[in-house]
Amino acid sequence: MAATAASPPPSVAAEAALAVSGVAGLQPRLAHRLAAAASPTRPETTARRIRPEAGVRTDLLPDGSGWHIEVRCVLIEGHRAVDTARNVHDQVRGAVLSYLAAHGAPVAVTVTVTITVTRITAQDHTA
Repeated sequence: MAATAASPPPSVAAEAALAVSGVAGLQPRLAHRLAAAASPTRPETTARRIRPEAGVRTDLLPDGSGWHIEVRCVLIEGHRAVDTARNVHDQVRGAVLSYLAAHGAPVAVTVTVTITVTRITAQDHTA
């Protein structure tokens, strides 16, 4: 099926999520965090080596009709979590659908998006 030929790279979803106001970053999944912790580098450089795509998971739906995207977000305090999560959902879904359309996926391809807010961080006052 065409949906499998045009698998959306996690970077498409990561860029869309990070562009939303109120998103501080993406939280890597446990496997990425464990791998970074086990690497023989200094701890202060480990966080910089984990790419934002590590906070995104893309899975082909079991019937092959489309994709499920999971995005793990860290939000900035002072933004309503539900509104920010909704905006991330809409931006990620739109970006993935645009990517799939540009790469020959059928018009009826299904894209489901799950947003998980992993934590809320204080605003950066150093700017």
